[in-house]
Amino acid sequence: MKKLISLVRNVHSRQCESKLNWSAQVRFLQQDTVSKPKPKKYKYPSFYDPYGPRPQPSSKIVELAERIAALSPEERKQIGPALNEHLRLPKQQMISSQGMSVGAKQEAGGAKVEEKKEKTSFDVKLEKFDTAAKIKVIKEVRAFTSLGLKEAKELVEKVPVVIKQGLTKEEANGIIEKIKAVGGVAVME
Repeated sequence: MKKLISLVRNVHSRQCESKLNWSAQVRFLQQDTVSKPKPKKYKYPSFYDPYGPRPQPSSKIVELAERIAALSPEERKQIGPALNEHLRLPKQQMISSQGMSVGAKQEAGGAKVEEKKEKTSFDVKLEKFDTAAKIKVIKEVRAFTSLGLKEAKELVEKVPVVIKQGLTKEEANGIIEKIKAVGGVAVME
């Protein structure tokens, strides 16, 4: 019986030792892979210039800057065009903004010309909505805009707001009908 007990103890102790060694190896390897090196901390100067330090301006440049600063505002306005002419730079031309809305006030003559033309692009503006149907209105706004949930919610909460621009009359009417169906009020502009 003693021999049997000693045999069982030997076998059991060998199995425990192998498990113990194996787990120690695994822990050792895990510690190596888990430990991350600390990120390097760089000291940036209080003023960061990506192009490096600039050399001091020459005395001619400093003198010229002082002379320009001493000029009257009307004379300073003439410096740019005179330099462009002297250096033979190409003339700057105005870019046509016809058909684009830049938010500037229109002249009275321009407004009359636009009234005669038939309007081809329309904007849909959400005027108000039923608070009980807020979620449905948000879902509908997401359906015809490419906004996420958060952006659509913020847009709906800013009522009255333009929710879609540059639509044809049929598209605008379709969107207005969909918004009315879920409990909102939208108009075409």
